[in-house]
Amino acid sequence: MPRKIRLLNVDVDNITMDELVETFRQGVMLTLHVDMIMKLQQDREFYDLLPKFDVVTCDSQILTVAARLLGTPLKERVSGSDYFPRFYSRYKNDSSVTVFICGGAPGVAETARRNVNAKVGREMVVGTNSPSRDYESQPDEIEQLISEINESKATVLVIGLGGGRQEKFIFRYRDRLRGIRLFLPLGGTIDYEAESLKRPPAWITNAGLEWLYRVLREPRQRWHRYIVHQPPFLYLFARQMVGLYRNPFAPGPGAKP
Repeated sequence: MPRKIRLLNVDVDNITMDELVETFRQGVMLTLHVDMIMKLQQDREFYDLLPKFDVVTCDSQILTVAARLLGTPLKERVSGSDYFPRFYSRYKNDSSVTVFICGGAPGVAETARRNVNAKVGREMVVGTNSPSRDYESQPDEIEQLISEINESKATVLVIGLGGGRQEKFIFRYRDRLRGIRLFLPLGGTIDYEAESLKRPPAWITNAGLEWLYRVLREPRQRWHRYIVHQPPFLYLFARQMVGLYRNPFAPGPGAKP
């Protein structure tokens, strides 16, 4: 079974949830879903970061089906919202693992902090921050955030600032985040942990309909991600199926498609 599976212009690690939880203790994760893979067709800066990720997981039932149709099935879907509870449960008694949560609407990260700490029975989440929407244009806010993360002495950063934006933040500032060993850009996971957004029943996720569930629950926030991006993915995937897809950032005819 191949170690990596090619979906459009992204190599996805063929890894199980158990393998990830037990072996991934340091580095940067990318959880790949349809919205993310479509951003990687358009955003050159984001695409150029791909080699820097230590693990890329498949966080989409649609992408899992796509891999199977290509004849290169993934062992399983490994979503961030499933991974993080497994992670903090696995390391709840390991005092060297502490977490800073960055992201979410005002108050959401703090609620997630209380909920996670109650579940693990200790102060595992040691700090939170909910940056403003335009934080990237606010140098003082960025400096304050970096200072808070460092002062917390957290070893794990869970960050949810939107697909592409959160990953760029990590690679721009990781060298200044002295104590962080594990970077987890997990987006909506913060809302799930705060219970500000309810997770769908398992049968909806297993049927590949979590996108529809989230559109119905959060139409204003989710319509662009799921309604605008998913149909073009199906077109590009059909091209990959018949050998016609080409990486938009490939340097020339001889480059990897």
